[in-house]
Amino acid sequence: MNFLVTGGAGFIGSAVCRHLCANPAYRVTNFDKLTYAGNLASLRPIENAHNYRFERADICDERAVLEILRRDDIDIVMNLAAESHVDRSIDGPGAFIETNIVGTYRMLNAALDYWRGLPETRKAGFRFHHISTDEVFGDLPFDTGMFVEETPYAPSSPYSASKAASDHLVRAWHETYGLPVVLSNCSNNYGPYHFPEKLIPLVILNALDEKPLPVYGAGANVRDWLFVEDHARALELVATKGRPGESYNIGGNSERTNLGVVEAICDLLDLRRPRAGGKSHRDLISFVTDRPGHDRRYAIDASKIARDLGWTPRENFDSGLARTVDWYLDNKWWWGPIREQRYAGERLGQVEARKGAA
Repeated sequence: MNFLVTGGAGFIGSAVCRHLCANPAYRVTNFDKLTYAGNLASLRPIENAHNYRFERADICDERAVLEILRRDDIDIVMNLAAESHVDRSIDGPGAFIETNIVGTYRMLNAALDYWRGLPETRKAGFRFHHISTDEVFGDLPFDTGMFVEETPYAPSSPYSASKAASDHLVRAWHETYGLPVVLSNCSNNYGPYHFPEKLIPLVILNALDEKPLPVYGAGANVRDWLFVEDHARALELVATKGRPGESYNIGGNSERTNLGVVEAICDLLDLRRPRAGGKSHRDLISFVTDRPGHDRRYAIDASKIARDLGWTPRENFDSGLARTVDWYLDNKWWWGPIREQRYAGERLGQVEARKGAA
């Protein structure tokens, strides 16, 4: 079976590539533009694998997509290529519109052209799997409710709005043109190889550098956390076993407040890398002005994928976070150059963005 993974040098995409390449019956083409968050070092464990190849290209280049689909005789497209950081979408929404909406449109056109040209015996097995986020649903009250697949969309940020638009395009290409698609919406991912602009790696690395650990507002916002390797397993199942036209919510069953996440990281580091003088890493926590449009709570009901495809997460939040902290402690070779050359932990998406857009 031949997979095309777009965005395969990103955080989730690289985890998917590493997971798929463990199966010798699969061949994986990683299709990535290598924007700031793309990192081929995340593919080092498989870069010489017999069933892996990398293509540097842009999903907005419809001709390039079609050429790769035909050349590599693709059976399943897994579309993970996306701009994904909410704070960056506040500072510069244009890139999110271009990649997440226009790029998905170009991918769908190329996939439709390719699918129409397949022999009838292969058409039924082709899949276009679009990977999305729970943020398209908006937010929930702090104490009630969960997102299900039928929850109406109500995005709050330029990022989530662009992903919502891309989800609608994928469904439209299925309903209008018959393209065999599956969709999935996931909760917050964490784990190894995570670009350090996101909360968990940012807090780990700031703590190691004795820098402030920024927490938005009072830290009361709640997220459901999903270990990235669990997510990769789920995505394989959706891509290979999911029913065309269906969507599947993927969550970790691990809700935590942002403050609780930061404190848990501090406690793990207190045990593994104590500060001088016996101080706690919690002393570095700094409450900062909240970002615009900050959703209160996300919570995923993942009962459909458990019932229909037999997937449940293997890691709980405590075990997954411990694995994540240990990975960052042991792998400065990966994150050190990023902190030095690309992103040192500066604040993004500040409240002034709202005034500038007024």
